[in-house]
Amino acid sequence: MSEESILLAIEQGVATITLNRPQSLNSFNADMHEALRKALDAVKADDSVRVLVLTGAGRGFCAGQDLSDRNVAPGDDAPDLGHSIETWYNPLIRTLKDLPVPVICAVNGVAAGAGANIALSCDIVLAARSASFVQAFCKLGLVPDSGGTWILPRLAGMARAKGMALLGEKIRAEQAEDWGLIWRCVDDEALTEETGKLATHFASQPTAGLALIKQALNASTTNTWDDQLDLERDLQRQAGQSEDYREGVAAFMEKRQPAFKGR
Repeated sequence: MSEESILLAIEQGVATITLNRPQSLNSFNADMHEALRKALDAVKADDSVRVLVLTGAGRGFCAGQDLSDRNVAPGDDAPDLGHSIETWYNPLIRTLKDLPVPVICAVNGVAAGAGANIALSCDIVLAARSASFVQAFCKLGLVPDSGGTWILPRLAGMARAKGMALLGEKIRAEQAEDWGLIWRCVDDEALTEETGKLATHFASQPTAGLALIKQALNASTTNTWDDQLDLERDLQRQAGQSEDYREGVAAFMEKRQPAFKGR
């Protein structure tokens, strides 16, 4: 991968993608979008990967879109922001949601605009105590994108979602944890260690089963009760036919640690 904007490392089942434009708080331009898409394609193609960690370099996680790519001078034609979302941001969010491994986001600093919603779209979000989440769109006359209008009401409730989206106030990591936006807030110096522990745990788990859990939970937001019960039946049938299920039962009966193969 291009080390100018995206770093990709894969080791012992753990893939780590680092957004690497620290001079601009890891904000997105077209080159970074393309590099990230290639990194995610590599992760999807590598059967050894059992968990993905997404984080940022430097003092921030991601400040969203690099506005220097979107500067509009008086008299210039207005940019088609919908095209940018359709080309880059929507495919990125869909990929993170549908990836058949757990996705951990380690938020090491500010996550603003699309950066906040990319983080919140991951499966497990750990945030450093100094980190913050900002729905900055309203300050530019824009609408939260990258799934923001879908994610926020479901995580924090409609009242808090509207407050965040309409006011654009900074939400500290501790408050984000209290509101249920993220899994856990940790001390800054502990973020790397805690992320590593969690990634190591997932790398030893029944990955295919975890992918089915993701599928079921994602579907629950739109399914009816009966539809969800039917989906649970179908996914459980599929999970019960896996080698990892056999290994899990055998390990339980034999009072030993299981050796799951993953996907």
